[in-house]
Amino acid sequence: MHSPQFTTEPSATDTVERDSTGVDVPGLPSPASGTDRAPRVFDVIIAGCGPTGAMLAAELRLHDVRVLVLEKDTEPASFVRIVGLHIRSIELMAMRGLLDRILERGRRRPAGGFFAAINKPAPEGLDSAHAYLLGIPQPVIVQLLEEHAIKLGAQVRHGCAVAGLEQDDDGVTVELAGGEQLRSRYLVGCDGARSTVRKLLGVGFPGEPSRSETLMGEMEVGVPQEEIAAKVAEIRKSDPRFILGPAGVGTYRVVVPAAGVSDRAEPPTRDDFRQQLRAIAGTDFGVHSPRWLSRFGDATRLAERYRVGRVLLAGDAAHIHPPLGGQGLNLGVQDAFNLGWKLAAQVRGWAPETLLDTYQAERHPVAADVLDNTRAQMELLSREPGPRSVRRLLTELMDFDQVNRYLIEKITAIGIRYDFGEGHDLLGRRLRDIDVKQGHLYGLLHRGRGLLLDRTERLTVGGWSDRVDHLADPTAMLDVPCVLLRPDGHVAWIGDDQQDLDDHLSRWFGKPAN
Repeated sequence: MHSPQFTTEPSATDTVERDSTGVDVPGLPSPASGTDRAPRVFDVIIAGCGPTGAMLAAELRLHDVRVLVLEKDTEPASFVRIVGLHIRSIELMAMRGLLDRILERGRRRPAGGFFAAINKPAPEGLDSAHAYLLGIPQPVIVQLLEEHAIKLGAQVRHGCAVAGLEQDDDGVTVELAGGEQLRSRYLVGCDGARSTVRKLLGVGFPGEPSRSETLMGEMEVGVPQEEIAAKVAEIRKSDPRFILGPAGVGTYRVVVPAAGVSDRAEPPTRDDFRQQLRAIAGTDFGVHSPRWLSRFGDATRLAERYRVGRVLLAGDAAHIHPPLGGQGLNLGVQDAFNLGWKLAAQVRGWAPETLLDTYQAERHPVAADVLDNTRAQMELLSREPGPRSVRRLLTELMDFDQVNRYLIEKITAIGIRYDFGEGHDLLGRRLRDIDVKQGHLYGLLHRGRGLLLDRTERLTVGGWSDRVDHLADPTAMLDVPCVLLRPDGHVAWIGDDQQDLDDHLSRWFGKPAN
């Protein structure tokens, strides 16, 4: 594949490009009418416009990075699956000013009963202003995040599949299925579990294939609630994977183990559900009028590397696991938040030398931990005597507040602590949305910049003011003098010494501008 020299300067043929909504986006290169012309040039091309890809595009656009998102599908999925945003993802939406729009389209639920479907309420006083689960149709969250990215200036092209790539010291040449070539400084594969980008890179995806499968959907039923409740209680004594319960007005959520392992690309039918319900419950409960139907397996895999040169992986392209605890979408969105500002810093030229490497260093262990906890949850759903005994024991242990709190913080990702070295327990953790004199902390993070929250009123961000905001507020609800927040809301420094602060500003935000 031909790889022309990359340049960050716009060519003489650059024009104003219209994105998929018809909005003018200045600075994007003009279309090439044929494969014999020079490829169109972008800063970052993202393969895949699911929640991870759309969120990453938006994060990059906050820093004026020229972004193109390629989505192979021309239309949204035909089935409407309900997904859950956990506490940390809800916080991230609040940090970017998206939460109000998302809340309008979702439904709040209690933040409990996530781990292996063990029905325990969330402990009191979780460290968040958003201690709930938000159920929302997946097409809706994708639409909202894509609209957000486009509004910020990202270009999204549907019906475009990546077929090849070649990278060199200056950038990546991407070939589409129709033969068109595009050029970018970086490429990020957010293209799902069957990631073409990951396969083209030759990155290993070790783990375990699916050994069992579960059908999941929402539909109406034809028998009284009392009859359903009695039957479900009887079945769940021996098979905790089985769920049949209200999911809204007139609809029921159905989760039922399947007989074998099928192609996940093919959604199940209503008859598949009826057959499995009869096999397990002795009745199909008169299920009809499905809202959406899906299937999931227990395949568990983690990419060996998240980065090869100028090509990176995020979301399901980097990790897959059973949907127990509802962590998958959240894990991908949080990948995007971690990567976005770092990749933007690399493109804009102020990134410290090793900043982009911290993406894998921080997120790979998080994904490994999610894979481990979903493996554990799958074992706890087994019908075998040993796992059932362990499940009964864990159910008793979760009556202890510390055990229940630990598992909830793990599932909802508010317990994550990145390794920033020795220091205060808050170092490396995200900071909750505290009250400040200008309102709420997260309201100050909408632009995706760093923030110095200074209770001493003595410090300054100096030559980093083009990348880091400064709020001097002695009334801030903190029990430490000052904190330096990264754009993803994690605490990068705690203290009150200017020189120590400058050293950490250099570590995370590069050299000062003056």
